[in-house]
Amino acid sequence: MTAMQIRLSWDEPATGERREPTLNLPVAIGREFAQLPTEIGGRRVSRLVFNSLQISRFHVLIDLEQGQLVVTDQNSSNGTFVNGQPQKRCAIENGDSVQIGPYYINLSLVTATSQVTQLPSSGDSQIFFNPQTNLPDPRFNQAPPPVPTPVARNFPPPAFQSQLVDINAIYATGLPVDETDYGAIGGGLGSYIWADLLRISGVKSHQIIALGLEDKPYARYKLLCQNSQIPLYERLRSNSDSCPDNFWGWPSYAVRESLSDLGRGRLLPALKYLWQVFSEPTFAETYTPRSGRVFDSIDREAARIGWSQIFRYGRIRGIRKTNDGRYVVAYSRQGPGNYAFVIARHIHLALGYPAIQFLPDLQDYRERSQDFKAVVNAYEKHDHVYEHLERFGGTLLMRGRGIVASRIVQRIFEARKKNQNINLVHLMRSPKPQGNKYGTAQRKVKDHYEFQPFNWPKACWGGELRRVLEQADPELKKRLFADWGGTTTADRGDWERIVATGLREGWYQISFGEVERVEPGTQGGTVTYIQERGMRGKLTLEADFIVDATGLDAKVKTSQLLDDLVTHYSLPLNHLGRLSVSNDFELVEMRNQQGKMYAAGAATLGGPYAPVDSFLGLQYAVLRCVDSLAKSRTPGLHRLNPITSLGQWCKWVFNQSPG
Repeated sequence: MTAMQIRLSWDEPATGERREPTLNLPVAIGREFAQLPTEIGGRRVSRLVFNSLQISRFHVLIDLEQGQLVVTDQNSSNGTFVNGQPQKRCAIENGDSVQIGPYYINLSLVTATSQVTQLPSSGDSQIFFNPQTNLPDPRFNQAPPPVPTPVARNFPPPAFQSQLVDINAIYATGLPVDETDYGAIGGGLGSYIWADLLRISGVKSHQIIALGLEDKPYARYKLLCQNSQIPLYERLRSNSDSCPDNFWGWPSYAVRESLSDLGRGRLLPALKYLWQVFSEPTFAETYTPRSGRVFDSIDREAARIGWSQIFRYGRIRGIRKTNDGRYVVAYSRQGPGNYAFVIARHIHLALGYPAIQFLPDLQDYRERSQDFKAVVNAYEKHDHVYEHLERFGGTLLMRGRGIVASRIVQRIFEARKKNQNINLVHLMRSPKPQGNKYGTAQRKVKDHYEFQPFNWPKACWGGELRRVLEQADPELKKRLFADWGGTTTADRGDWERIVATGLREGWYQISFGEVERVEPGTQGGTVTYIQERGMRGKLTLEADFIVDATGLDAKVKTSQLLDDLVTHYSLPLNHLGRLSVSNDFELVEMRNQQGKMYAAGAATLGGPYAPVDSFLGLQYAVLRCVDSLAKSRTPGLHRLNPITSLGQWCKWVFNQSPG
């Protein structure tokens, strides 16, 4: 009898990362390892644990019966779905999908002798940002290597091999050295928000140095927004009072927009924004601000706190503890061979996303064909796609079904106003019959999209779910992140209507299946070869363009700086492979006498806070770490009280320097 294995593939709900283990049959899946059977009929069972409260202790069994794969639900609380349909027991075939809780699992048969039915494995695949231009650069198939130094000695110097770098060795290099109290590493929104609260709390601008590649703290974020078809007049997926320019959150973006419209005599739009805020999400769609307004407000606050004096151009090459209880940062300045150091008492790491996720089969296509026009990532600049479709018509194939995918559907809808001969094929790995559950709440699903106003439940920001996560033990955290996470899109009526219209009129189609490979078309464009569910035949999809809208990558190993720091100091990672931080967002293992290092943003996902990459999430992390520093009585920092906070808010209102 030929040995039979099965390959299960799914995206982790919290991160979107791909998992693809190959297991011997039978396979038992559940929430608790000890509750899964070890043997069935004398055969050893492959046991697979998924951390989710929606999954029962022993949820489902996949086994071979009389030559047929069978999936059997084990009287689970939330049921098992096969190809989108609830099933207690049913036969399954190669390419079928099984949903249990928040996990959508695709199945592929593998025979140990031939493995002819195995689909190709999906390895890590990213588009990295060019370290010189800070733009997405498809030429980097792996993290770009450090730029070699033209000077005789290496940079950073040999002293960086030590656990504690001797300060005298740094000065002995003869390179420029600046000393400061607070060092912000990244130079983006996280660094700006940290500097903003430090300034509001009494720290002078000359006490802070922020290192990064763009003088505008929102530069990369704005670029990714515009590349993914969110122009300045479109709205972000953010809340009214999530104001990166205003820690108090008042006046909120809705109030500001309402006042602006009132000033122009537009009464009804002004009232609409206020109505949205007071009645969302039950009676009205959740209010979200326009991206252009957000960027303008950040410009105003950056000028107010003296960001131009705080920020310095620098590509970070390494960070080490020093032998006097501080940290030394080695960085490259503009110009060849222009290197320098910053020595800081306290460090804040906020590097954002180091890379863009890119589906391996699409990267393989581009490597073989060198065609960077027909196959693109949604976060790359790809306006040529829509310009071509508007002029000549054609078909676009889209992968991914999150917020960016919804925006691209809207963009195609707008393009069809100029040319009706445009079609959109939306390829999804599997159907989505129901949304994630937590307690008695369940997300809405329609046309295989899962809806939620923001990328996490709103109570994760400042409500009950935030407290639950902070108090959870490591095992419970795993389950909470799985249940609260997942790929969702905003619950916007216009997007739902566009999808419904496209399906009804036939220019928008949804297909399901696993991609085997992508090849150039005989007459231009691309051909995608798909393994349909249940081996009911191969499906080929021809398209003029393919857009990958599957998301961003925040794994530590994709960031040279973080990977070096974690490796050098043997720092622990959390269950999602991100930096392990305390409830105050401190990297405790990096404490150096009185010196402290903190982190914020996507690199901390899996810790005490879920929406770490949101505006309010960055502000919350900064509030916690600055409060921690205030308790340590760090230089120039004073904890705000009601009186000083009111005074600083008044200065914000009248656009006066924090002082």
